[in-house]
Amino acid sequence: MAVAMVTTAVQQTPTVDEPVYVGAAAVYLHEHSLEINPEHPPLGKLVIAVGVAAAAPHFDASFTGTQQRVGQHLLYGSGNDPWRLMFWARLPVIVLTLLFGLVAFAFARDLAGPAAGLVALGMYAFSPDVIAHGSLATLDAPAAGFLLTSVWLLWRARQRPRRCLPAAGAALGAALATKASSLPAVPVLVVLAAVSVWHACGTHGRRERLLRAAGGALVVAVTAVAVVWATYLVVDPRLRWSPEQPVPVVHGLRGLLVRLLPLPRAYRDGLRMQFAFENQPWQGFLFGRLYTGSLWYYLPAALLVKTPLGMLALWVAGVVALTVRRLRAAAPYLLLPTGVLLAAAMTGSRDLGTRYALFVPVFLAVAAGCATVLRRRWAPAVTAGLVLCVAVSSLRAFPYYLPYSNEAFGGPARTHLRLHDSNVDWGQDLGRLAHRLRERHPGERVWLVYKGSGVPSAYGIRAANPLGVPADDVHGLLVVSDSALAKARGRLAALVAGLRPVDEVGHSITVFRR
Repeated sequence: MAVAMVTTAVQQTPTVDEPVYVGAAAVYLHEHSLEINPEHPPLGKLVIAVGVAAAAPHFDASFTGTQQRVGQHLLYGSGNDPWRLMFWARLPVIVLTLLFGLVAFAFARDLAGPAAGLVALGMYAFSPDVIAHGSLATLDAPAAGFLLTSVWLLWRARQRPRRCLPAAGAALGAALATKASSLPAVPVLVVLAAVSVWHACGTHGRRERLLRAAGGALVVAVTAVAVVWATYLVVDPRLRWSPEQPVPVVHGLRGLLVRLLPLPRAYRDGLRMQFAFENQPWQGFLFGRLYTGSLWYYLPAALLVKTPLGMLALWVAGVVALTVRRLRAAAPYLLLPTGVLLAAAMTGSRDLGTRYALFVPVFLAVAAGCATVLRRRWAPAVTAGLVLCVAVSSLRAFPYYLPYSNEAFGGPARTHLRLHDSNVDWGQDLGRLAHRLRERHPGERVWLVYKGSGVPSAYGIRAANPLGVPADDVHGLLVVSDSALAKARGRLAALVAGLRPVDEVGHSITVFRR
């Protein structure tokens, strides 16, 4: 897994969101300001800041602009090497993702023994989605890993509540301080904390058990809130907050909940911004259909496409195993947070990728390990065979993990026919495109429709925009990001009509010749 993530981190150019987070990390280090990327809490960007500090890039404090422009200026306009800076920014997330793999191993081992731990670790380490997003300077993998760590510690609190409950609260707070989308898990984990303490106090009277359970839940909640506050204080001890743009007003139940949260004002305003994003008309793409709005079944369908077939089978087997008496008590710890978070994500308006449900392969890796308790003669051999199938499928995709899809849907080369955006093409292959043009198409006229945050000229790509000139003038190589191709209408659709691809790059960029 380390080899896969480091390789992709070295080869991939910045994805759409990464310059924003890297730019915010640099602002945290140099200006201690919360004003860049306020819609997300700071902790994930503080993790990225460790790598940015190690890279020691030149930071131009005089530059002003949007958060996207700040990040692009740091990478491409300040005399820094974008390859080096992006690798260092990604490295702390890679390390953290690897450590969360050990949590998955330990959790499954605690539930069902060493064999279960190894199966869980295999599911985690070979998961294309976890590898893909764990190798980027983004927030999805850290948030999912912190949630898993919190739930694991809550399970261990059934035996050692005093030691594990504060740590579980700290991990929950870390998840909240990384992505606000972790909030739906809070009531579930608080209840699980009470359940763990109730179990741990089995010899006490009913009233005392209730009081201790309530106290345990309170410890987790208060610790989580304290961690969120501490994260903001690390960025700016004075908690200065003056948003550069008006904060949207949120009405109804959502507005009430935001006002009641005992969290910094900057956090609550970030939530309001996220709710405003949810009200925008986003375009989705699923199984060749382009639509505006969202489909409630989008995430389950996308997970079906982007999860190895053997992993899907082991997920089902693991869920079945959790109904066995020996593991029945663990079922709420694994399935309730996953189900609640998935249900919340399915109500979102942005059908942009399985990264919004990255907690599913993370949590269900542990559930898959529990399949080892099924008492059938053929179970060990079948489990080993399925793990091997997952490994082969994952290794075949190397190093193209963002566009992965399983063999039933044609593999990574055909993912763009069914999904778009961060499922396939998130702007990661600009560097590979530059290499391909030099290697196979030297001297040819290039027209580029690129969907991403990279700057083509920084990688030696000299290309014109085909959408800004008459169609009859577009002759030569027409290079189109697959996300743009999925949404092609009007002018772009007319340009590619009747053309057959002559090349492809990274399973995310298609090359035509006109």
